[in-house]
Amino acid sequence: MPKIVILDAHTTNPGDLDWKPIRNHGELTVYDRTPVEEVLKRCKGANVILTNKVVFDEAIFEKLPDLQLISTLSTGYNTINIEAAKKHNVRVCNVSGYSTTAVAQQVFAYLLNFSNMVEKHNASVQAGEWENHIDWCYFLQPVHELEGKTLSILGLGKIGKQVAKLALAFGMKVLAYRKNEAKGSPEGVKLVDLENLFSRADFLTLHAPLTSETEGIVQKKMLAKMKSTAVLINTGRGGLVVENDLRIALETGVIAGAAVDVLSSEPPRDGNVLIGLKNCLITPHNAWMSVEARSRLIEESGQNIAAFLEGKPRNVVA
Repeated sequence: MPKIVILDAHTTNPGDLDWKPIRNHGELTVYDRTPVEEVLKRCKGANVILTNKVVFDEAIFEKLPDLQLISTLSTGYNTINIEAAKKHNVRVCNVSGYSTTAVAQQVFAYLLNFSNMVEKHNASVQAGEWENHIDWCYFLQPVHELEGKTLSILGLGKIGKQVAKLALAFGMKVLAYRKNEAKGSPEGVKLVDLENLFSRADFLTLHAPLTSETEGIVQKKMLAKMKSTAVLINTGRGGLVVENDLRIALETGVIAGAAVDVLSSEPPRDGNVLIGLKNCLITPHNAWMSVEARSRLIEESGQNIAAFLEGKPRNVVA
């Protein structure tokens, strides 16, 4: 049986799930985390490696003659030197679409939090403000309905489309921008240019890949086009946003709020300019981490291994 090693298992499965879909295909060794100095030692003799953030460069491939397959516990594979993998006849595959539902749901958790302010009102009640209030009901700030509001979506991949589907179910108007307009858009979703995407949004949510064209696409000039009541949501990549420009926009009332699940550097060991702002919600890159999504990731990874062993590799990126 092939020797299978998982190098950074903890984020996918901190202990609440079963590795059986992967264990079924070989002799499995699981490491929660692997420091750089331990990579070669732990990979030695492995035929199949599963990883997320561990870097595989030319030097590592040269020292792993038994390696045949790397299956990433992620959609992205930027930590793997693809050319080096090809040179050493190592197949690389990934898993896509496993977190679509989870991320889209998180987007609406943000939208509903800003619209209904459940968190703030609960805190008010817990602080004793309701029991001491003269009226039987009250609100801290006006609560708004999502129906009729405009949701702008930057990027219409799997997640962008799922977000659009939910928005339409809430009765929202949905605008979207995609680089290739020829691909069209789902029914009910209107494609617009970037200026309209930003200026007409009540909520702007980012789902574009991070490329040289999209890096820093949310910056001072584009933020200035938005409504002062608008909210920015980023569950894509931290690099899509010029964070200092967003901080200034939030502090000066250029826009009303933001919710981000991703930052330019993760974890933010040296701090981040967005941390501490009252109108900016920040979650620790966990929008994808539903039990169901992580279960799908493990199942799909197991299928990647099975397909490779059968000589019919799937989800191949190299």
